[in-house]
Amino acid sequence: GCVLVVSVIEQLAQWHNSTVKAAVEKLCNYIPGKYQIISHMLRYIDREMNADVVCHSLKLCKQDPGQPLCHLYPPPKVSWFSTFFKATDGGRSSPLMLKSFTGFSSICAFPLLANLCEKIKYVIKNKLPFEDFDGDKFSTFPTLRGYHWRGRDCNDKNTTVYPGRRPDNWDVKSDSNCNGIWGVDPKDGIPYEEKFCKGADSQGVVLLGDSAGAHFHIPPEWMTVMQMSAKSFANLPMAFTDELDWPQFSEITGFLNSTIGGWTDSLYLRLRRRNRCNHRDLQNISQNGGYSGNLLYLIKSLARNQLLDKPAIVIYATIGNDVCNGNRDTLAHMTTPKEMLSNVVQALQYLDSRLPNGSHVILTGLVDGRFLWDNLHDRYHPLGQLNRDITYSQLYSFLDCLQVSPCSGWLTPNETLRNLTSERALQLSNVLKEIATSKKFANFDIFYMDFPLKQTAEEWQKMGGEPWQLIEPVDGFHPSQIAAALGTSITWQKMLHEWPQVLGKENPFNNQIEAIFKDQGGH
Repeated sequence: GCVLVVSVIEQLAQWHNSTVKAAVEKLCNYIPGKYQIISHMLRYIDREMNADVVCHSLKLCKQDPGQPLCHLYPPPKVSWFSTFFKATDGGRSSPLMLKSFTGFSSICAFPLLANLCEKIKYVIKNKLPFEDFDGDKFSTFPTLRGYHWRGRDCNDKNTTVYPGRRPDNWDVKSDSNCNGIWGVDPKDGIPYEEKFCKGADSQGVVLLGDSAGAHFHIPPEWMTVMQMSAKSFANLPMAFTDELDWPQFSEITGFLNSTIGGWTDSLYLRLRRRNRCNHRDLQNISQNGGYSGNLLYLIKSLARNQLLDKPAIVIYATIGNDVCNGNRDTLAHMTTPKEMLSNVVQALQYLDSRLPNGSHVILTGLVDGRFLWDNLHDRYHPLGQLNRDITYSQLYSFLDCLQVSPCSGWLTPNETLRNLTSERALQLSNVLKEIATSKKFANFDIFYMDFPLKQTAEEWQKMGGEPWQLIEPVDGFHPSQIAAALGTSITWQKMLHEWPQVLGKENPFNNQIEAIFKDQGGH
């Protein structure tokens, strides 16, 4: 983080031909709120040292005994020790700086903030909406696991009103399932919900996934100085309160027009178009770092009542983290086929105790991550585009040195290790495939599909695109907005032709439902 911020400041000064101080002021003016802690870095950057040296001087980066010295930029020509010694005024750190960086840890000690901190910890741990007054796991607030992640609650004071439930008395008096359809047709006295939605195979969509499913994205304009402006950081507060995830644009549960490149297409939107009664029935239960093991805990935040709610299509998609980790001995820390079998069967047994009868579960295979190195390693990262000095290969090596690589097995120049990682991923995908063909459950049928990266790349190249555009530019690891939208189309076609029973029939009353919404001024 420190290396990133210092790099941006240095490049801002270079791009605008200004002093470092002016660049810091410009950056602080861009960012919402006042992150004045950045200004304390000035005294170090002014010495014209690269970002690695500055951050080691601030003691935000360190080298543990026996560990390699991690750096993104080429080392200084003089020794690191003498450079650090001079940068820190003979080894003395600024008391103001140290106080600034360590003071945040004690903020929860204040009595007035203690309860709030505990609530925040609980929400983060359990992946539940921060603002949920009736405790039904749905919210009227967008971020902090709110309606960006689950369908928007239409009455946060009534625990029996939430997206996805079967209508209460055909919603004659109020909208109990938040799909916007309620009341009685004055022409014939039949409730609208009964007239338009009865027997329409209404169902929701639920994603159990990882950071790819949550749609992790760091805007490249945050660190590309040629594009940087105050507008670049307008979405910063929202992004942080959504954990740098953008589920509202994602492949499975996206529902808003994308503002991060590409376009939004999703399984939810297609199900909603197929049957307007499915409005708002979505849940994205994903987390950064999710894998088959910790999903057993995450799955408990699922909101589905077996007796009161509609069936659901559940997508189980942990596409990488069972083989991806930042450990030096990465192979030893990968999920084994035996562990995968145990984890997934336990998750399915839990779903069988929660999902209404008539639901469906689709297991998605792991991705072949060799695609990442093959298409990105020699390209310039956004941080390296100004001076053409940082490639993805260098970034991957830096993160691997710090042992925070999102995937040491794939983001490496070691071709043998990349192949071994893909071999394990294939083994785990075969476990999922075997589960889909051999296991039976009372309340849902189960299917398997490969992750469609190869088909997505082929489709994008037919449209004139390049394979590297399917990967997030900043982290060089996650699928991009374009990849998500194309993946939706490929998945939908497979379901339409091979598993039409999963999608249900098309609702013939969609146009009439839309007409009522228009008359009522929208939803």
